[in-house]
Amino acid sequence: MPPLNALRAFEAAARHQSFAKAADELGVTPAAVSHQVKALEAWLGSSLFVRHPQGLHLTEAGRAALPAFSTAFDAMGLAVQELRISAPRPQVSIAALPSIAQLWLAPRLPALRAAHPALRPSIHALEEAPDFRREPFDLAIFLTRHAPAGSRAFKLCDDVIFPVCAPALAGLLKTPVDLSSQLLLWDTTWTGDWSLWFEAAGLKSPSIESGSEFSLYSMALQAAIDGAGVLMGHEALVSRALSAGSLVAPFPERRVPTGLSLSILAPDRPPAQAAQMIDWLLAQSAASQG
Repeated sequence: MPPLNALRAFEAAARHQSFAKAADELGVTPAAVSHQVKALEAWLGSSLFVRHPQGLHLTEAGRAALPAFSTAFDAMGLAVQELRISAPRPQVSIAALPSIAQLWLAPRLPALRAAHPALRPSIHALEEAPDFRREPFDLAIFLTRHAPAGSRAFKLCDDVIFPVCAPALAGLLKTPVDLSSQLLLWDTTWTGDWSLWFEAAGLKSPSIESGSEFSLYSMALQAAIDGAGVLMGHEALVSRALSAGSLVAPFPERRVPTGLSLSILAPDRPPAQAAQMIDWLLAQSAASQG
């Protein structure tokens, strides 16, 4: 048998059609993935990929082999999940979008510790929801339309957007038309937020180049609190700032659903400690909305 790491590298690279994306999934460098694939090709005596400047393309041999390898690694992932279920431990490994981890989850951790002192949440910021069949997470919290393959979703709340700003700016915003004189703020993850909101308001959206973009939503949020401009707020992420009065919603009646939901994602059979946390988060969310 060729080395298991070489087989994993091939399967991930073939599935993503990219050494870089495979490296992100496996937690190694693209060079390491390329090296493992070359070693597998040398063992096989045949190429599995055609390398182009634009990316990778599977050869006929690679296309033929991929489905069986994907099935095998999915089965191995499920077996690992069974091991995690059968060996309970206090740590709960959670993946979350950075903004959700910082602005939604972190403020709830003290109450979680008070309710379940034995649980030990371990939080990891990711830009994309993990594949529980391949990555060692117990649950994840993301804005989603549906549960990704290999997981099920527990809806916490709908994702609703509306402009928010510092109280000092709110007096200058009588109608949505007044936003044309303000610097608009947004996060790179949701570049279409302002267009969606303006369309719902029946107004022409300003050019995206006329605003200010942030790679982290928390940075955009702080800029809005400091009075730098008007942020398109996601309700779940700005609710604490609204409650504290550091931000206000100048047009509270103009709330627009994005079609996404803030959801907990979990394997089909989450470990007992993760199930405890899911139940607690769902109960907290229901109480806050009720």
